[in-house]
Amino acid sequence: MPKYMLIMRGTDESHAAMMASIDESMAATGRFIEEMIKAGVLLAAEGLDLPGRGVVVDFSGEAPVVTDGPYGETKELFGGYFMLDVASKQEAVEWAKRVPAVRGSKIEVRRVAGSDEVPEGNEHLVEERARRESSDQI
Repeated sequence: MPKYMLIMRGTDESHAAMMASIDESMAATGRFIEEMIKAGVLLAAEGLDLPGRGVVVDFSGEAPVVTDGPYGETKELFGGYFMLDVASKQEAVEWAKRVPAVRGSKIEVRRVAGSDEVPEGNEHLVEERARRESSDQI
């Protein structure tokens, strides 16, 4: 089955609204996660730290430039994700519509490309598989 990532996107306003009712938000998210586990579709779910605690590595110039958060001129930030193993994009969208998100939030639904989509003889894929196999043996 294909994998889909539900990417939680929010604004400063939607983040503030969520934080104002954090206990309720966390309880609703916990119930939603339990539903996905019972349905057998949840592969992973994580929230991200506050944007002000992150950094941006910018490759616009000749050398990478590291800037501490918060990020300038960003209207939406990723807040976390759910990784699902579902039969179709439509099923992923149906789960996304059930995310207990606050007003002003968005959920981006993206299919995760599989390694089988890269041509079989691709040298980078061969190297990656070898690295994964050797790390599994450790």
